[in-house]
Amino acid sequence: MVLNLVGGLFNSWLSEVATLAWLALALVGAIVEVSIPHFGFAFVSAASVAAALAAYFGFGIIPQIGIFVVVMAVSLIGLRSRLVGYLGVPSRTAPLIGKQGVVTYDIDATVGAGRVNVAGEDWAARAAEPIANGVKVRVVGADGIVLEVTRA
Repeated sequence: MVLNLVGGLFNSWLSEVATLAWLALALVGAIVEVSIPHFGFAFVSAASVAAALAAYFGFGIIPQIGIFVVVMAVSLIGLRSRLVGYLGVPSRTAPLIGKQGVVTYDIDATVGAGRVNVAGEDWAARAAEPIANGVKVRVVGADGIVLEVTRA
């Protein structure tokens, strides 16, 4: 009887600790999302809250992790692109198109590697032709965070 009471208290304590841990992860995810709005950590927060609910209702750690993974994957796949399109998250590279910069590391057209300084920031760059260090370039496009440049 005493063993059952102690076991029940331990399970209750473990459930509370797991709930608080998931909620702490949700808080950290929310703070990161507010600091760096790219709609990724918001889903970590949502999945953490779902896992915290599972912990609160006494589910074990494996179902909690499973719920976390499923909620995060479904929300990322189903909602992220819609939210980004709906809210219009600005591209970091779009304002750079048309600006001039300077090559800081030789651009090799074969490998596709090189670096440029545009608007005071260092960026990975590629070009259709090799461009040497120190040459002025113009940004003509972007592929993710890699700038596509030509000689200015």
